Amino acid sequence: MSGPVGRRRLLRCLAQWACAFLAVPLAQRPTSILAAAGRPKEEDMTSESAIPTIDPYRLPRHVVPHRYELRLEPDLASARFSGLVTISLTVHQVTDTILLNALDLAISSATIDRPNTQPLTATVEMEAATQRCRLSFPQPIAPGGWRLHLTFAGILNDKLRGFYRSTYTDLAGATQTIAATQFEATDARRAFPCWDEPDFKAVFATTLVIDRALTAVSNTRIASESVEGGKKTVRFEDTMKMSTYLVAFIVGRIESTAPVFVGPTPLRLWAVPGKHALTRFGLDIAAASLKFFEDYYGIPYPGDKLDLLAIPDFASGAMENLGAITFRETALLVDERTGTHGELERVADVVAHENAHMWFGDLVTMSWWNGLWLNEAFATFMEMLAVDAWKPEWKRWETFAVSRAAAFSLDGLHSTRPIEYPVRAPKDAEAMFDVLTYEKGASVLRMLEQHIGPAVFRDGVREYLRTHAYGNADTKDLWIALGSVARQPVPELMNGWIFQPGFPLVTAELQSERELRLSQQRFTYVTQEPASEQLWHIPIQIRLSIGGREDYRRLLLTERDVTVALPAGVTALFVNAGGQGFYRVRHRAPLLRQLIDGGLARLAPIERFNLVSDAWATTVAGLMPLAEYLHLTAQFKEERDKNVWTVLLDSFSFLNRIITPAERPALEAFVRDRVEPAVKDLGWDPRPGESDLTRQLRGELLGALGKLGNDPATQRQAVDRYRRYRTDPASVDPNVIPAFVKILAYLGDAARYEEFSQHYKTAATPQEERRYLFSLASFRDPALLSRTLSRTINGEIRTQDAPFIVSAVLGNVYGRELAWTFVKTNWDQMDRLFPKQGLRRMCGGIVALATPALERDVREFFASRHIDLGGKTLEQYLEHLRVTVAFRERELPTLKDRLKV
Repeated sequence: MSGPVGRRRLLRCLAQWACAFLAVPLAQRPTSILAAAGRPKEEDMTSESAIPTIDPYRLPRHVVPHRYELRLEPDLASARFSGLVTISLTVHQVTDTILLNALDLAISSATIDRPNTQPLTATVEMEAATQRCRLSFPQPIAPGGWRLHLTFAGILNDKLRGFYRSTYTDLAGATQTIAATQFEATDARRAFPCWDEPDFKAVFATTLVIDRALTAVSNTRIASESVEGGKKTVRFEDTMKMSTYLVAFIVGRIESTAPVFVGPTPLRLWAVPGKHALTRFGLDIAAASLKFFEDYYGIPYPGDKLDLLAIPDFASGAMENLGAITFRETALLVDERTGTHGELERVADVVAHENAHMWFGDLVTMSWWNGLWLNEAFATFMEMLAVDAWKPEWKRWETFAVSRAAAFSLDGLHSTRPIEYPVRAPKDAEAMFDVLTYEKGASVLRMLEQHIGPAVFRDGVREYLRTHAYGNADTKDLWIALGSVARQPVPELMNGWIFQPGFPLVTAELQSERELRLSQQRFTYVTQEPASEQLWHIPIQIRLSIGGREDYRRLLLTERDVTVALPAGVTALFVNAGGQGFYRVRHRAPLLRQLIDGGLARLAPIERFNLVSDAWATTVAGLMPLAEYLHLTAQFKEERDKNVWTVLLDSFSFLNRIITPAERPALEAFVRDRVEPAVKDLGWDPRPGESDLTRQLRGELLGALGKLGNDPATQRQAVDRYRRYRTDPASVDPNVIPAFVKILAYLGDAARYEEFSQHYKTAATPQEERRYLFSLASFRDPALLSRTLSRTINGEIRTQDAPFIVSAVLGNVYGRELAWTFVKTNWDQMDRLFPKQGLRRMCGGIVALATPALERDVREFFASRHIDLGGKTLEQYLEHLRVTVAFRERELPTLKDRLKV
């Protein structure tokens, strides 16, 4: 499943055996199949596996489902649905009780039977606290195969989870409703009774009974369609063996593109009527990435078709349902003529991410939610590979460094967690969809790939997928596959990165002209804490400048420190050459001075990014004086790499959050000094042959100069050019439009607010809609920001977006106190209205409340309300806030002097 989180989902001679065992029709399976595909593990059949679990969040293993025959009849007008499911299962131990998952369902009947036996009717007891249904039978059920029949009903909710409703306004101005699903992590149980855990894989045969005017899409092709009694009955082919959270059905007035075939697989994009023109770009990357993954994995796509569906209301970015991937509209639909580079990049990333899941996550699934990183980190890693292969000019691995920095920020906290950690309750599984699972996980995979070699890594991935196809796997299974191919001790190398929290800070300092000392310690923002004893196996690459040539040294740092012999004549060196290591580096003087004096342009862009990012992080941690960092930023006035500027501007924005109004003019002057040279060089208009990345950089620098730098000349130009853009959109490069909107909102009055509100309502593309929506959180007038906040709970802003708008106002230094009061006052209402994932993300906005008084109030509020956001989420937000306030208290007294240019 894909901020966030995501995303973030075969040998011919054995095909008949495998397909029969999995109850999957042979015609739906790829032409090659693996010998072990779908084979039950021997331990599943042991007496120990038949002992019922006492874990209130896990189901016992003495009853195992194999096939669901699911019939659903949604009524979009009444927002209700009814259903019948027949589940073929195996009882491994005599029992008179069956436990399965069900939530927010009314189960009216439950019977079990098998040939030559009388059906048994169960007493149904719903256990809301554990989200389970207990079926108690009047006599024991003997071991063997049985069929369980359940009749049930539910509500199409407005929480964007389970089986829910989404609405849109059609071209005639009428409101239309779509019924859609979002089951990850544990919400299939809201749509039908099931064994809602990832290792209870089964085959699903879905039938939907719908209004004749509507269209239905599910995981597989339509097997048959008929009309009876004024209703349309759509029966779908059997799925492969898969987990419940990957089941999907979408019903409504939706339209598809013509199919594009990738091999034998028909590929379509779906959207509400009127948005067909926005599908081309998404269809292009969908086809390119699907072909890329088939080649990379060496395994054909495991479904019989692939539909990508844009849903008007969607809590996440996208969801990897096999064969029926659902998306937020902004993550799939885009006009490539008017979209910015960043907007096109996001669509490409999310589409590739979800396609990668068809193998990593759908074909092979983690055994339990503690292994979620196996799905999401790999899909994130693979999306980078696919998009980089499709658009090499985008330099996607270099731009990924920005995402990796977000993982560093969270992982530098004491309240961080390992990539993989124990998960019990469903809310803890939901809390794992964060930058540690996605970005840190993908970063350490990239580091491993570069260490053992891309071809070896790919072959190890193929071995892993072949071995565990149609089944479940754990981290150790991946290490076994990679280690056997690489002939290296992968667990010893990687376990420290996966199973322990945090990451290392590598300090590089000269012992003499011929000796370099490298040492490792856990990076932390709180320097007064006791030193950690943690160690990592760190793949390190060092580039040496020796006269006019370069040389490299590679080593695996496993101890606390090591001394590296240097050749004669080294004039400069850079640790983490290539920039792919997931660690920060502190180049001690005189190494940093040598790098600067030798010319930063000699470093690759990703290395310059790491140099600045590491310097800023160590500054926040108190390991580098702020004055030294601010002086370092002056060395980048000639910088023209978008990613390097991203970290520079982020650091300036951080300072803007902690200063008082009296210091703001000094910061504005400082920003103008750093940014103006690049803006003057780039100009306002694109030049022939200019890269997409340069065009994106121009827009970001103009936005920073006009808003953070409060530059009057830039603001006047923005007003004039925006007026020109509204008259003739083709006259202005799309990449600078977000800057204009940002600047005009910053300057805006009530008339501008009304104008942008109208543009939000009438936007031609999802990206334009989002641009103007978020602009409503960027005004400075408290009365206008109050209007924006009110719209998040009165129905004017979709609930998928509302939490993020509140968070944006929390991050607005002119509206944060207002927004925090709004959150406290309306918490109960937002808790009812907002999707839980959105509410969790909204609370991330508290990190911008960077004053001691606000911090105290934040802590008192969450403590008094006993709010639990799942996992360590709230603890991390509060620690992040503490780090920011501590920096403020340390640096604010002399910050104004240090900002002098």
